[in-house]
Amino acid sequence: MIVTVFRSRLNPEAQDEYGVMAKRMSELACKVPGYVSHKVFVAEDGERVTIVEFETEDALREWKDNPEHIEAKRLGYKKFFSAFRYQICSVLRARKWEAWPSES
Repeated sequence: MIVTVFRSRLNPEAQDEYGVMAKRMSELACKVPGYVSHKVFVAEDGERVTIVEFETEDALREWKDNPEHIEAKRLGYKKFFSAFRYQICSVLRARKWEAWPSES
C-alpha cells in the first residue's frame, strides 16, 4: 500500500474553480487500477489534508502521469495554492478494527 499525504493552503479567490477541478480529479483517480481511497480534511486554520491510497507504486505512477492530473498540478502551482507539501509513504503495518453490530 502506498499512501500520499497532501497538505495545502487554498487561495481564497480560487475556491470555486478549485472545487470543480477537485471533483474531476476525484472522478479520475477512482478509475486508476489499484486506486484504494481518498479523503479530504480541512482544519480550523484552513489547512487542507488529502490522504490518497493506492495498492502499488505503479498505480500511483499511473495517477501521477495522467495528463489531466498533470494540468491540475500546474494550476495548483499557478493559482490554486498559496502553499503545499506532500509525502509519499509505504505502509509498513496496518491494522483495522470495527465494533461488532449489537444484536437486538
